[in-house]
Amino acid sequence: MTRSVYVTRSAAFMPGEAVSNDEMEAILGQAGGRPSRARRMILRSNKIVSRHYAIDPETGKPTYSNAQLAAEAVRGLDEPSKLNEVQVLACGTSMPDQIFPNHGVMVQGELKLPPIEVSATAGVCLAGVTSLKYAYMSVASGESDTSVATGSENASTILAAHNFEAELDAKVEALEENPEIAFEKDFIRWMLSDGAGALMLESAPRDGAVNLKVEWIDVYSYAGEMETCMYAGAVKNEDGTTRGWTSMTAKERDADSVMSVKQDVKLLNENIMMYAAQKPVPIVAEKHKITPDDVDWFVPHYSSDYFRVRLFDALKAGGFEIPMEKWFTNLSTKGNTGSASIYIMLDELLKSGKLKSGEKIMCWVPESGRFSTAFMLFTVV
Repeated sequence: MTRSVYVTRSAAFMPGEAVSNDEMEAILGQAGGRPSRARRMILRSNKIVSRHYAIDPETGKPTYSNAQLAAEAVRGLDEPSKLNEVQVLACGTSMPDQIFPNHGVMVQGELKLPPIEVSATAGVCLAGVTSLKYAYMSVASGESDTSVATGSENASTILAAHNFEAELDAKVEALEENPEIAFEKDFIRWMLSDGAGALMLESAPRDGAVNLKVEWIDVYSYAGEMETCMYAGAVKNEDGTTRGWTSMTAKERDADSVMSVKQDVKLLNENIMMYAAQKPVPIVAEKHKITPDDVDWFVPHYSSDYFRVRLFDALKAGGFEIPMEKWFTNLSTKGNTGSASIYIMLDELLKSGKLKSGEKIMCWVPESGRFSTAFMLFTVV
């Protein structure tokens, strides 16, 4: 029998001042030594107006590592002394500062925490959810009473101009006719940004505060039937298989920009909403006996406003239509921070003063790495 688990504290950390659309390229640099022809079009589609970078705008030098961003978010949890009671730390990210040691122990090191259980989860956007589920299961099982989960991204270290080849004119012109093809290297540069979030989970709610009871966290991967779609540190072969960076020479890695983030645009556009929303949502609804009427707040993580209507249509096709007036997002002001996004959204919603006891919050986090998705349900306490 599992115990009840509550999110008792939340925090988000956004490095530096907010960066406007007109300031982005000056900070990240110009790929190929010339302005991006796709930037304005991509920004019109994603409707992000500001974001944050862990880059000094004057020097271009990094201001935080990924582990330091996560540590700052953890420090932002109320009552820092409470950290001495944490028994489990679970940290998720798609781009750790190094291959090993794992991201979690690097965060622990930044925080100077005493000996505790530490876990790191990998992936793309779902890395933040799987770290949260690890922390949740630890408390629910009775293994621990207090755990902390984080999601963090330091995407700017990869988005800097020196890591990118100039985009071919033919590709940029194709964007004019079909915005969906924008999921290329240049698209990623104007989509991703830096940030971190942290949630504390305990076996009892905190008095005098807004808590979230974790009802359930469901994660589904369709890698058994779908090939790789979004990837870094590899190249994709024509037969759909991938070749990892470890099997390449340094010259090969440089020639193919192997370490940059890439996307199989056609595969993504044809499948993401089916596998991330339409296909799994009836399974979730039946499993938990939940209907759209039970949901008071819907917190979806999508990379671009372009997907907002497509998500609504996919949920509707799956028999789970959630009116958009119930949706909450801060994509336009915080940007797409990958695995940290759901933490940053929940932190803002928790501190908004809008939540009422008994309300249900459903969260949705997709991942196009090899087509995975997560649905979570919380009750406001």
